[in-house]
Amino acid sequence: MRLLIVEDEKRLALSLAKGLMAEGYAVDVVHDGLEGLHMAGEGSYDLVILDIMLPGMNGYRVCGSLRAAGHDVPILMLTAKDGEYDEAEGLDTGADDYLTKPFSYVVLVARVKALLRRRGPSGGASPVYEVGNLKVDTAARRVFLADDEITLTTKEFSVLEQLAVRTGEVVSKGDILEHVWDFAYEGDPNIVEVYISTLRRKLGPELIRTVRGAGYRLEVRA
Repeated sequence: MRLLIVEDEKRLALSLAKGLMAEGYAVDVVHDGLEGLHMAGEGSYDLVILDIMLPGMNGYRVCGSLRAAGHDVPILMLTAKDGEYDEAEGLDTGADDYLTKPFSYVVLVARVKALLRRRGPSGGASPVYEVGNLKVDTAARRVFLADDEITLTTKEFSVLEQLAVRTGEVVSKGDILEHVWDFAYEGDPNIVEVYISTLRRKLGPELIRTVRGAGYRLEVRA
């Protein structure tokens, strides 16, 4: 999953980004409301963490502009303010949840996971994807092949997750790079092939099919 943090307190933003990347998310960070609006509007994000007090454009206006443009990405708003009026205003502009500073990092991660689950096709239940004898639990971040649990690294799991949530569809290398690595990644895009090869070695070569010139597809072979 790819997250965008729009927060002008740079130390806090980078701390959150570091923690969330350790959880397996790809994270982009900007420190200005206008840039955040541009990134959220142009990028393919699964969730936006949005501060209210921002230079350029405040979080209320960023959120309202995204909703007015038809973007339904989940938005978790952060603010140093506290009070029912602020919360009501934030939610009225289309935010999905609201967290007042200072907050526990554990609470923030729980809110992020809850919003991502709520957006998923399972309507609030923890998304578990099953493809043949492969089971991918995206909430617990565990993978089972038949009755055996398969140990994956954070990046391996994130690549598999992108395939699992779109089982049967072709997922391009660009899509995987965009959601598993952040936008600042300037390394070799063939890194995706390295992780696909590792997943095939751990899960079996028949589960992930290469669609030449298009990408990869997770499927059940007949």
